[in-house]
Amino acid sequence: QVQLVESGGGLVQPGGSLTLSCGISRDSLSVYTMDWYRQAPGKERELVAKITKSGRTTYADSVQGRFTISKHDTINWWYLRMDNLKPEDTATYYCHADEIYYGASLIASDSWGQGTLVTVPS
Repeated sequence: QVQLVESGGGLVQPGGSLTLSCGISRDSLSVYTMDWYRQAPGKERELVAKITKSGRTTYADSVQGRFTISKHDTINWWYLRMDNLKPEDTATYYCHADEIYYGASLIASDSWGQGTLVTVPS
């Protein structure tokens, strides 16, 4: 079984910065797309940022220019650097991996981290 483990949430003042981390519990796996989603109270979960194995990134319009997604080159860890945080960024953030392979075998699909709360007070 593959688990995604997150860390890094917390309380930060407006304009501050925070970095979230996500890792996979097993070695020798391949992940082709790594994402960060968030869900604010009373709202639907939304995609925040995506990075592919090749390093191509995409961002939600609401975070473009403020958030940066990155990944480790050799192990399955990825990160979300959040700068200039705003109260509207308050949400539970989830890392996500679409497909996880061991060699040529697909061993997990649609895997989620446990979520980490980011609070930016107004």
